[in-house]
Order: sequence, then structure tokens, then C-alpha cells
Amino acid sequence: MFLTLYLRSENQWKILITYSNPKLEIMNRTDLVNEIAAKAGLSKVDSKKALDAVLESIAQALANEDKVQLIGFGTFSVQEKPAREGINPRTKEKIQIPARKSVKFKAADGLGK
Repeated sequence: MFLTLYLRSENQWKILITYSNPKLEIMNRTDLVNEIAAKAGLSKVDSKKALDAVLESIAQALANEDKVQLIGFGTFSVQEKPAREGINPRTKEKIQIPARKSVKFKAADGLGK
């Protein structure tokens, strides 16, 4: 599969990410560990530990409702979603959807250049 993600900015399309792997449809954690190992010259075990540490640190910061800004990549933040009224598609009756918090990611302008 060949995947290219584009970003439209000021009436121009910029390539964000190009990923090509004929065997896989998506890049999973194992593929990411393998990429980190290859690009950083680390063992797969060390690459997995590094990836786990980064993801755990981001998750912990978001649990504390902090922002995580990675210059050149993007910003993770917690966003409050207010309670709202929705419709059950099966029964068509109105339901109350409670307020919640969700993770928001805003990509950096230069991502993928």
C-alpha cells in the first residue's frame, strides 16, 4: 500500500507524510519500533523502550490536562466537549450525551516537509 497525506494551506497542497509498504495497510507499533531502530541506530529493544517512554510521558501529561508541544511535529492538548442532545439512530428518540474530555492534536505547519 502507498499512502500520501496532504495538507491544504493557502490554496496549495503540501505533502505531509508519504508511507509505502506493500505488505501493510497501516503502520502499527511494531513497524514504528522497527523504523526508530533503523533510523536511530538502536536495537529494537531499546527502540521499544524509548517509544513506550515517550507515549507514557505524553499520556501522563494529558491525564494532568497539560499541553504537549513538539516543535516541528504538533501539539497534543485536552479539549472539553460540552453536554449535548443527540438522537438514537435506531429508535429516533432524543438522548442526552454527557460532557467529556477528548484529546486534540494540531499538526505543526511544517510537518512532512
